Amino acid sequence: MTSVLPAFWAVIPAAGVGARMAADRPKQYLQLGGLTILEHSLNCFLDHPQLKGLVISLAVDDPYWPTLACSADSRIQRVAGGRERADSVLNALLHLHAQGAHDDDWVLVHDAARPNLSRGDLDTLLYELADDPVGGLLAVPARDTLKRADSNGRVTETVDRSLIWQAYTPQMFRLGALHRALADSLVSDVSITDEASAIEWAGQSPRLIEGRSDNIKVTRPEDLEWLRQRRDFKG
Repeated sequence: MTSVLPAFWAVIPAAGVGARMAADRPKQYLQLGGLTILEHSLNCFLDHPQLKGLVISLAVDDPYWPTLACSADSRIQRVAGGRERADSVLNALLHLHAQGAHDDDWVLVHDAARPNLSRGDLDTLLYELADDPVGGLLAVPARDTLKRADSNGRVTETVDRSLIWQAYTPQMFRLGALHRALADSLVSDVSITDEASAIEWAGQSPRLIEGRSDNIKVTRPEDLEWLRQRRDFKG
């Protein structure tokens, strides 16, 4: 295992609307402690000395991005988002290739609405996967009892939670391998919910790196309220 953290590119798919938040704007542009959720999500990467550059996938007609100070940061490049997350990530990877990035470069994909990534978790991911042949992702072991339900909302069984992990981000893979996996899965019309699922579909087994459980994705209003209660995010 290498003692020096590897250099990496970051990709942030941020073209989603986040309808479940029932807000007047996409959830990544909601305020959290004086900054938008998106700015918090970006800052952990922009502050890292091993960052080679960052690509953000945005809706073509996004009116909010140009109002952020970070939109003028020369390390951030903007590309058009796609219909689904996988399309947005693939567009970013195509852009990296066009800019001269190499197939064996590490790429970290992170959710735009996951603003509480710690530097410690980011460094752990980079350290643990630096020499990994596949790559992997931050994840958290399931804590609660899990139930499998039928179509009527009735419990059919209790699932063994010792084998279940919640997939978080960042997810870290080689540029070439992730590009091929996403492109092939889209052509085959496979349902891809995250980058790891594309790598899995390609026949590989990503490694799970345990991270902090407070690295949550803002999906519902109560998620944002929970983060606002944290001391670090009080503006």
